[in-house]
Amino acid sequence: MVKRAATNQKIAAILREIGLFDEAFDVPYKPQAYESAAEVVEGLGEQLSDLYQKCGTACIDDLPGIGESIAKKIEELVTTGRLKAYDQLKKKYPFDLAGMTAIHGLGPKKAMALYQALKVKDLKALENAAKAGKVRRVPGFGRKTEDAILSGLGFLREHEGRFRLHDILPVADRLVGQLKRVPGAHEVEVTGSIRRMKETIGDIDLIMTADDPKRALDAFTAYPEVTQVLMRSDDRASVRCRGGIQADLIVLEPDHFALVLHHFTGNREHNIELRTLALKHDMTLSEYGLLKEGKPLPIKKEENIYQALGLPWIPPEIREGQGEINAAREGRLPDLVGYDDVKGDLQVQTDWTDGAASIEEMAKEARKRGLSYIAVTDHTKALAMTGGLDEKRLAEQGKEIDALNAKTKGFRILKSTECDILKDGRLDVDDAALKALDLVCVSVHSFFALSESVQTERIIRAFKHPLVNVFLHPTGRIVNAREPYALDFPRVLRAAKEYGVALEVNGSHRLDLRDAHVREAVGTGVKLVIDSDSHSPAEYDFLKFGIAQARRGWATKADVLNTKPVEAFLKALHGLKKNKK
Repeated sequence: MVKRAATNQKIAAILREIGLFDEAFDVPYKPQAYESAAEVVEGLGEQLSDLYQKCGTACIDDLPGIGESIAKKIEELVTTGRLKAYDQLKKKYPFDLAGMTAIHGLGPKKAMALYQALKVKDLKALENAAKAGKVRRVPGFGRKTEDAILSGLGFLREHEGRFRLHDILPVADRLVGQLKRVPGAHEVEVTGSIRRMKETIGDIDLIMTADDPKRALDAFTAYPEVTQVLMRSDDRASVRCRGGIQADLIVLEPDHFALVLHHFTGNREHNIELRTLALKHDMTLSEYGLLKEGKPLPIKKEENIYQALGLPWIPPEIREGQGEINAAREGRLPDLVGYDDVKGDLQVQTDWTDGAASIEEMAKEARKRGLSYIAVTDHTKALAMTGGLDEKRLAEQGKEIDALNAKTKGFRILKSTECDILKDGRLDVDDAALKALDLVCVSVHSFFALSESVQTERIIRAFKHPLVNVFLHPTGRIVNAREPYALDFPRVLRAAKEYGVALEVNGSHRLDLRDAHVREAVGTGVKLVIDSDSHSPAEYDFLKFGIAQARRGWATKADVLNTKPVEAFLKALHGLKKNKK
């Protein structure tokens, strides 16, 4: 490893913070470029320092979607562990910009203004200033903003200790990869709520089998991202990783692997129901075995446990004690949408607005990942901060898409837009421009504080528009960052069905819809689409999170329109509008 090298996590954190400073200073384009670069670095399966040792600068230059300037900064971090430009920036502005901007509604510009006016350097100092009534006296703020900051701090405190799946899964995957490389290692799995793909996670639980448990535990505790060994015994260890994430590993005998994997995957309610069912079959079930008449049954894989109890295997994502065991007993268990079933991504942003890559680059990456179509959904003019498109620019973008499609075979770029729903429910783009699109997607980006009835009516009015096809990120929430706006969701579902509008399951940090909302939609027959909400090529990774969320909501392939090839998808989507009011 390169001496004093920064870890991928540290590099990503520094890149993100530089991007926040650029946003605070109104530097165009660069904030999203830094965010995209951070996503790429975090998603690597190997430490950049190890890659650099193998092939030097070429490895960094080959990172997708990263320009020369950012690549040089990454190389400096990899080779020295520090970045001179970043150190100078932090010396001039020594405050926790990343931490402060975690508060919903407090962007980099406002955070910078508070630092410059009040010299608040961290969240505790900001909370003290807000409680003392000092924030409201800063020009451009006021009592309402001060109250919102205190509310946001409370929200962060409420979710403290819970990590977003997007942030913790890459760490878990890297740990699994590290353990699989240990000589004599056999089975290695992540368990618990990560395996169920829950939206927030407390810690990482890992199990494995190995010829030499000591060697496996040595590799685990020596992993570069480990900052502290909390506990170690002959067969298990607990460590603290960078960012405060705890990870626990148990090294098992091969005969116990399937039982422990099963035990630590299902939530408490699921496991209690299964144990109760086992008793009805004159069996006892625990992590130590499935016993009949006191004798252990052979359990080589999880399926053996369910089979012994007269059940089909239940996918990990729905082992939540939410009726899945009864459904399995009665033959009603859904055939969940698969991770390879989605054929097109219907929310893709490009450098026409706040994306980091061109339409062509986003299309190439999508095709590389096995997709057969994307919809370009850049923002509209109401979202001025992103350089949202007006009718003229939308038409110009359409011509570029036509030209790209004309020279591409086996892949299609659909013309669309993320059209803003205005406060009164009208759309931000005129009908003539919308008619030129392949599909019309709409979303809410403003006036989140409207009452439930007003917000619901606003959205339903948009649904009534004869050209609207898809409602993107339908509740406005962002995991661990922003609560959903007030909404009568059952009414929205009824309107979606009545007016032929599909609802999005957004795979980004929003994870909007929630799993419970997905299940409601499926139960009422409302069609879904699953999207990544990509703003860079690397963010196509978010598709798997959207698929997981749909699976947790019991969605099948038939419930998700963009599991169809492009022509069949468009026919089905537009078919929803036929004979609608």
